[in-house]
Amino acid sequence: MAAAAAEIGGDDGVRRRRRYWRWSKADFFPEPSFASWRSYGGALAATVPRLADRVGSRSSEAVEAGTLLAQSENPLRRCLSWIDLALLGFGSVVGSGVFVLTGQEARFDAGPAIPLAYAAAGFSALLSSFCYAELATEIPSAGGSFSYLRVELGDIAAFLAAGNILLEAVVGAAGLGRSWTSYLTALLGKSDTDALRIHVPALAEGFNLLDPIAVVVLITTSAVAMSGARLTSTLNSVASVVGIAIIAFVLAAGFSHFDASNLTTPSFFPFGAAGVFRAAGVVYWSYTGFDMVATMAEETKNPGRDIPLGLITSMSSITVVYCLMSLALVGMQHYSEIDANAAYSVAFAAAGMRWARYVVALGALKGMTSGLLVGALGQARYTTQIARTHMIPPYFALVHPGTGTPIYATVAVTLGAACVALFSSLDVLASVSSISTLFIFALVAVALLVRRYYVSGATSPAQLRTFLAFLALVVLSSIGLSVYYNSGYGSRWPGYVGFGGGWAVGAAGLAVFAKQQRVPKVYGVPLMPWLPAMSVATNVFLMGSLGTAAYVRFGICTAVMLAYYVLFGVHATYDVAHSEDAAADSLEHGKIAPAPAPPPPAPA
Repeated sequence: MAAAAAEIGGDDGVRRRRRYWRWSKADFFPEPSFASWRSYGGALAATVPRLADRVGSRSSEAVEAGTLLAQSENPLRRCLSWIDLALLGFGSVVGSGVFVLTGQEARFDAGPAIPLAYAAAGFSALLSSFCYAELATEIPSAGGSFSYLRVELGDIAAFLAAGNILLEAVVGAAGLGRSWTSYLTALLGKSDTDALRIHVPALAEGFNLLDPIAVVVLITTSAVAMSGARLTSTLNSVASVVGIAIIAFVLAAGFSHFDASNLTTPSFFPFGAAGVFRAAGVVYWSYTGFDMVATMAEETKNPGRDIPLGLITSMSSITVVYCLMSLALVGMQHYSEIDANAAYSVAFAAAGMRWARYVVALGALKGMTSGLLVGALGQARYTTQIARTHMIPPYFALVHPGTGTPIYATVAVTLGAACVALFSSLDVLASVSSISTLFIFALVAVALLVRRYYVSGATSPAQLRTFLAFLALVVLSSIGLSVYYNSGYGSRWPGYVGFGGGWAVGAAGLAVFAKQQRVPKVYGVPLMPWLPAMSVATNVFLMGSLGTAAYVRFGICTAVMLAYYVLFGVHATYDVAHSEDAAADSLEHGKIAPAPAPPPPAPA
């Protein structure tokens, strides 16, 4: 195959070709701050003023979906329709979670009310999908939430979101890879779920069961993703048909053995409303992954129409499917008899259908494979956009001219996930909670409110103060409600009246007194500002249901990310923003210049 290359423009207007397969310091650290150790020392000495400059910086949709694309040298290919996006959303979300978490939460937290837990979590996820849909049509960039936050909340918020997204990508993919091996073991009829792993006594507990199968699965799915979005979408569509057939079987078999008395004996709410909300906070992770659809904006034929249709269709159908699947389980078997680790398999066996465990294992394997495929697509595109801004080396922004995919970004995420999956047990991975996902979803809702109510240079100081006051009331009331519910006073009603009333006043204040500064071009979230304000409240509320360990992990990871940003990210982005090219292209918000004219044609 001929060497892959990209055309770039020179100062003389002549187009030169660069090889895609290259490796040099200039590709990783092209900024002046890293030209030499002396330059880097000078950059470190100027860290404080550079940080101040970056804190006040905001990007724009024209930059995120236009100017920055040149960093990839080759474009991503527009080849996806809304049906492709809906199936990608279905494939990214419907993984092993519903097969694993439903039994656990029905047994210990929600009882027969587990469908209400899925409904509550689905409602929160659907609110977030509405926010993503509007922002993705306004800012059709591969960066997804990273780009939205960079435009509306600035570099620091976007960087923290980016770091948490990539961390969850690596850990989530590693967890799916390990689970894939466990379900394959069950499908082969082996009772020991570690039968296909290699035990190495010399390594520490939790890291001594090597999983080469997980590594092979991760590399294989990523190789498919690197070959092109069209092929990945086609394979995911085929797998989704298989998944729908398996879900249909689970529902038909479950409801054919349904016993309504299982729902009311001794009570539909054996653990109370608190148990339902605890379960909702856990099963929420069965919905994560839908944001991957937003990262496919640059490969969508008509982003303004296709992304809202794809996102909302997939999330609505998934919520209905989850509620029905969980209802079938607690109707088939009394919640006190449900096996927390193999709920559906044991329930079918109790109904005389032992062979059905193979169908369940196959359904879980299909779900995890689709999740890995779509995850490899989405996370690589996040990485690509982050690299385009130089927050990480721009080398990872390069798109292959033949496949139209970011191969370097895909390889980077895959290698990280493969290393983690090879050594780390599921127990270790499970301790790394996904608190950052809810945090990002809440930030995206805030970013949407900022986008609608604040425009730099157009919003008056009085309007800005009004907006910020009511926005602060919404956010602080949401936090207060979550903290109060999880405190020792959670059983008393005055706190709910106070914090709930504060949220209502804040949302009503935005609706009545704050003036919207921008009208969506194509698609707008309905019930503005109530819906995004509710998204903030539900995401923050579910964050409160997570344990202390989740917040400790979040704090440690955030500290590590900020250290990287101070040492590298702030200097690279500062150089880009203040270079001569940036002065021409105006990377800062409110100073976007027209796109440069194409070079004159070469003489005949």
